[in-house]
Amino acid sequence: MSDEHWYEDETGSMVRPYTVTRGRTQPSERHAIDLMSRVTALETGTAGPGIDHASAALLDQIRRGPRPVVELAADADLPLTVVRVLLGDLAEAGLVRIDEPRRAPVTGPAADPELLREIMHRLKQL
Repeated sequence: MSDEHWYEDETGSMVRPYTVTRGRTQPSERHAIDLMSRVTALETGTAGPGIDHASAALLDQIRRGPRPVVELAADADLPLTVVRVLLGDLAEAGLVRIDEPRRAPVTGPAADPELLREIMHRLKQL
């Protein structure tokens, strides 16, 4: 995490989230950004003058290695909504790639409907 903080320990945030995102609360509809979406920096992109401080700091984190959105938000100490908007901007600029999370197929005992009914029945008995 960067040594620069966007907040004061005693008073809280110095910059309101809606200021960082210029009033936007959703990323572009072209980008589905899930909590577990994996974000990777693209080597072809270079941060230009249109990238603000918050986006540049986020891009620096991503360049350290691909990471899930939720980890980026925690390390940046920014609300998830803000991180999603900034990631959408970075993706639009061609600086990052956002991959949907991999969902493991449900197999084995967890996929057995009879087992699930039995578990439900026993939970109701409690």
